[in-house]
Amino acid sequence: MDCSALRSLISRYCAGEENWVDNRTVYIGHKEPPPGAEAYIPQRYPDNRIVSSKYTFWNFVPKNLFEQFRRIANFYFLIIFLVQLIIDTPTSPITSGLPLFFVITVTAIKQGYEDWLRHKADNAINQCPVHIVQHGKVVRKQSRKLRVGDIVLVKEDETFPCDLIFLTSSRDDGTCFVTTASLDGESSHKTYYAVQDTKAFNTEKEVDTLRATIECEQPQPDLYKFVGRINIYQHRDEPIARPLGSENLLLRGATLKNTEYIYAVAIYTGMETKMALNYQSKSQKRSAVEKSMNAFLIVYLCILISKALINTVLKYVWQSDPNRDEPWYNEKTESERQRNLFLRAFTDFLAFMVLFNYIIPVSMYVTVEMQKFLGSYFITWDDEMFDEELGEGALVNTSDLNEELGQVEYVFTDKTGTLTENNMEFIECCVDGHVYIPHAICNGQILQGSSSIDMIDSSPGSGGKDREELFFRALCLCHTVQVKEEESVDGNKKGLQQCGKSSSVYISSSPDEVALVEGMKRLGFTYLRLKDSYMEILNREDEIERFELLEVLNFDSVRRRMSVIVRSSKGEHYLFCKGADSSIFPRVLSGKVDQVRARVEHNAVEGLRTLCVAYKVLSLEEYEEVCRMLNSAKLALQDRDKKLAEAYDAIEKDFVLLGATAVEDRLQDKAADTIESLHKAGMKVWVLTGDKMETAAATCYASKLFRRSTQILELTTKRTEEQSLHDVLFDLSKTVLRNHGSLTRDTFSGLSQDFQDYGLIIDGATLSSVMKPAEDSSSGNYKEIFLEICRNCSAVLCCRMAPLQKAQIVKLIKASKEHPITLAIGDGANDVSMILEAHVGIGIMGKEGRQAARNSDYAIPKFKHLKKMLLVHGHYYYIRIAELVQYFFYKNVCFIFPQFLYQFFCGFSQQPLYDTAYLTLYNISFTSLPILLYSLIEQHVNMDILKRDPSLYRDIAKNSLLRWRIFIYWTFLGVFDAMVFFFGAYFLFDNTTLTSNGQMFGNWTFGTLVFTVLVFTVTLKLALDTHYWTWINHFVIWGSLLFYVIFSLLWGGIIWPFLNYQRMYYVFMQMLSSGPAWLGIILLITVSLLPDVLKKVICRQLWPTTTEQIQRIRADKTFERVHTHSEDSLLEGPHSTSEA
Repeated sequence: MDCSALRSLISRYCAGEENWVDNRTVYIGHKEPPPGAEAYIPQRYPDNRIVSSKYTFWNFVPKNLFEQFRRIANFYFLIIFLVQLIIDTPTSPITSGLPLFFVITVTAIKQGYEDWLRHKADNAINQCPVHIVQHGKVVRKQSRKLRVGDIVLVKEDETFPCDLIFLTSSRDDGTCFVTTASLDGESSHKTYYAVQDTKAFNTEKEVDTLRATIECEQPQPDLYKFVGRINIYQHRDEPIARPLGSENLLLRGATLKNTEYIYAVAIYTGMETKMALNYQSKSQKRSAVEKSMNAFLIVYLCILISKALINTVLKYVWQSDPNRDEPWYNEKTESERQRNLFLRAFTDFLAFMVLFNYIIPVSMYVTVEMQKFLGSYFITWDDEMFDEELGEGALVNTSDLNEELGQVEYVFTDKTGTLTENNMEFIECCVDGHVYIPHAICNGQILQGSSSIDMIDSSPGSGGKDREELFFRALCLCHTVQVKEEESVDGNKKGLQQCGKSSSVYISSSPDEVALVEGMKRLGFTYLRLKDSYMEILNREDEIERFELLEVLNFDSVRRRMSVIVRSSKGEHYLFCKGADSSIFPRVLSGKVDQVRARVEHNAVEGLRTLCVAYKVLSLEEYEEVCRMLNSAKLALQDRDKKLAEAYDAIEKDFVLLGATAVEDRLQDKAADTIESLHKAGMKVWVLTGDKMETAAATCYASKLFRRSTQILELTTKRTEEQSLHDVLFDLSKTVLRNHGSLTRDTFSGLSQDFQDYGLIIDGATLSSVMKPAEDSSSGNYKEIFLEICRNCSAVLCCRMAPLQKAQIVKLIKASKEHPITLAIGDGANDVSMILEAHVGIGIMGKEGRQAARNSDYAIPKFKHLKKMLLVHGHYYYIRIAELVQYFFYKNVCFIFPQFLYQFFCGFSQQPLYDTAYLTLYNISFTSLPILLYSLIEQHVNMDILKRDPSLYRDIAKNSLLRWRIFIYWTFLGVFDAMVFFFGAYFLFDNTTLTSNGQMFGNWTFGTLVFTVLVFTVTLKLALDTHYWTWINHFVIWGSLLFYVIFSLLWGGIIWPFLNYQRMYYVFMQMLSSGPAWLGIILLITVSLLPDVLKKVICRQLWPTTTEQIQRIRADKTFERVHTHSEDSLLEGPHSTSEA
């Protein structure tokens, strides 16, 4: 049996029936259909429980230990610890076991706490109450107990607990209004429709009498797609079948608005809801630095094995001479002679491994964990990242990725609520070339300060006033805005019209429409309500005008316009149309087109969202013809959308142009400045949004993602309908590659004026086609061509994206051949998938709930805080940890290489060069604190300079401080220093007059001399690398050296009763009593540090980096300031000092 057949059998019998049946049948209210109607097949579905946690109480210990021992270092130290337990080794098992236990425990506690928080959040969601109809009564249950088929009662401002089919509503027309902000980022109100045959059921008892089944597809993640049908059984006749579409499906996470209550039936629950299917599983993220550390670790592991192998072979070569193997003073026992040679050799090999094991220090991992954990507090303590409005600062959910913030190459950002405040504001309108600004004109009266604006006053001549009022009426009528009455403080509802002014709140699926209607209100025309198919307007004279709404030709992204047909009280039929300038101007016959076009272009350049308004008067015959065309298209079962589009195209023509409007979607504070800084730092910024293309493109211009000179390339459904996807991709590819080759990170931000700057716009449907594997090899791989186009574009906008598509885009870029570091930032639940997919995920504490902030690695109050987080904190974290890693490997080469050399002088007997106390405390006490402190507070360049000059971020790009070239330099520097320590001390010992009494130094004094030079050299090397000196640095660096001296004096100055040997007694004091030893120590430290100092001086003079040039300028300025101050002090004497 082949694997695929086996897999299908397993999934069929183990995973539950619903996984292999193409569709599901849901019995509403769990009622069986009438006898003989159809077979009743109960199906098993999951409950409504949501799970975002990783561990359970039972699997935490094994699963966490497995994940931790997948780290090469942890596994290696475990092996070393076991070896020390099993065989007789030169050092104690505690030296490896204790640090390993500490690291594992600290990491487990940290990860356990993070997962406990996720459990807590899940429980809060799963236990929230929901109302279910059972036996004609409303029953309250916990959300997790909800089952497929339950009839749910949802009240206004409540969130839908699962995916529901809408049955009936408190509204007479069977509609409800919903916000889907947490799903697709749009906080505007959308209209959903109840099933026509069930909308009359208004009470729980009536709903409970409903006998019906729903047949629908199995769960799938596309938010905008749903196919199903409902079969309603009445009086045992044939069931009435009605189609169900996405307009009947209410998604989990959306919120009911402006509707008192609704009844709906659960069809997808728990982890099968569309929202849950769009979640990625939370995997362990690893930073680029950690990957480099693992690579370096493997190199050092090879060095360690090589050292142990060389010494083992040489030991047996040395012992091949019987006089060396068994000297007269150390004869072997019979059992030792009989022991197997290979077993002896293997034991010796393991003993050498343990002896040289310190080249890979477990303390480095402890220090790195501490540095990440403590360093993360600098983000939470940063006052500049505190938001007064929210009363919150930045949050760190995981400290494992701090340094990754300094390596970002691609930034993927959501639009609504992330770049923008999602707050539309009406700016101006233009009627026949005359501009109206709400603040400058009110009820026809020109206000102060508006004389420079060309506008009509309160009594224009030659029909101007009629056109002006017709324009205002058009905007008051051509929309789908709903009116919600505001409630007063005492609970009584205010009237819709009070003292001539409306107290209503406007809600709509488009925030633009609300802004336009509110703009008209400020200009004197107030839309009151839609009642019984009549739209009411309050005009400037406080008179109510009524228009009968006959037809609405809804907006769609292909037409890019919408229209309404209304009948006035005088019986005239008007067609009012508003839409994008590109879709209105070609359909206009008359009107002041040039003046309006000029104003539209001016506003578009300013980044405002523009719409044009036109109208035509329909005669009775024309209106009847329009009705006939529309009804014929609406009743078509095949190609309904296509026939409607043709009807709209025939109706919407021969317009008279009235004017245009300009609306601003307020960008978040400093959003444009942040994007510009990210560009200068060499990062590519992509906007991924569920929003419409026009809206998103306008925001991209306003936020400076697209510049005025940017040539926009479109890869959208509209274009792929005109020509094949294959041709469109190749056309775009030719366009971008004609001007230049691949756009590198370095050339990217220096976009000069003559450089053609490209911006790409792609929509979700086209992206699905691109991501689909090619069916025939001739069409090639579209992904590669798409990636090549994207690489050559300075900015990319992806619109109409489903949450999972956002994650797919991030994954596509992550997996491209350069393997760039990606960052995703968003504020809604729809952004969670991309936040989890990216190397670094940042959540914004926005208006759309806290799911993004909770699932992210870091959370910030506003988009502008991203600039400091990357350019300052990310930069510092990276240079600090890069130095920490390189320095740890360097100081351990310095530490262990003399031990390796020493074996050549002690007959490869595994004799330690250093005392056990020095071996244990070298990494724990003598050299650990200075580097930990350096890795927390070092600032190689001032914080303000990093913010002011984003290009400095490029100096650390592509993991530049942890490249192999730099790693090899540090390793060779360590080997050189180790040879200086060992052979310097060795030749010094050739001189027999080291002590005043002519006594010879022993092997422990030799080891202590080497160790003293070692500790002083590696500590002073760090002091030379430090740029930012504070009293803490001085205290820790000089304090560590002082601690070493005091410890050595105490360790060798007292006979310790708990030790079974006293080999170090008086050794350190005897060494310090020798003048040549002092001279030797100073000389060897100087010789060891000299090459590194010379290399730094030469490189800074000949090949300085941007950072080093800034450091030099800063140092020169400091010197000039000090020099000038001292000269002034000398000239002015004590007078100037007293003034100062």
